[in-house]
Amino acid sequence: MFTSTFLVKAQENDPNGPNGNGLFGLFLDEPDETWTTKIDEFDYIVLSAGHWFFRPLMYYEKGTLTGCRFCQLPNVTDYTMAYGYRKAFHTAFKAILERENFKGVVYLRTFAPSHFEGGEWNKGGNCLRQKPYKSSEISLQGVDLDLYMAQLGEFKVAQKLGRKRGLGFRLMDMTHPILMRPDGHPSRYGHWPNENVTLYNDCVHWCLPGPIDTWNDFLLEMIKSEGVRAKEDMVLHSKERKLKS
Repeated sequence: MFTSTFLVKAQENDPNGPNGNGLFGLFLDEPDETWTTKIDEFDYIVLSAGHWFFRPLMYYEKGTLTGCRFCQLPNVTDYTMAYGYRKAFHTAFKAILERENFKGVVYLRTFAPSHFEGGEWNKGGNCLRQKPYKSSEISLQGVDLDLYMAQLGEFKVAQKLGRKRGLGFRLMDMTHPILMRPDGHPSRYGHWPNENVTLYNDCVHWCLPGPIDTWNDFLLEMIKSEGVRAKEDMVLHSKERKLKS
């Protein structure tokens, strides 16, 4: 497993940043070589990225600062979170497609929403529910929806290009199932009690048994069915070639 927080090349510009949560520089058109140079012999890649993109970010393209996300700096264009998120996935998929020796299967694990209620993470928000939502109680919207759609857009492009190379790109869509599980976060039990430090409720990480375990179940079933999917891809690619000819 590789830890690549943003999937692309990144650096910490300021450990504090505008809100005390750091300020990071993302080189949106440069893949993070800590993982992209080591995947040639892999049979499977599970690609994911998420909540680090909520932090203040500086965006660089072709080595030049092109904008930011909540950097609060003068004369710097402030883009939406989905802007950098989409470009990071575009670069990650492009890097995989350009690895000529990689012959494996790529799974995109989609964005996992947080479940803060009663405020944001630093404004008293918490997650105290002890059972799943009903389908009528919640829907994907706002920034969560934007990030999800950004992932889907780049995935579909990569999937089409990958098919021409005989590479399988699979969507491991956990966004909607996990949206229904506010009961999977540790809340105030996600850290040791400390009276001298201000700590926030954790409604982002999936530390409680149940919801997180389903991710492995989904992945296992997808891998088990890979033989069938590979044949379907070959048939579809053959039909596309015939249509073009």
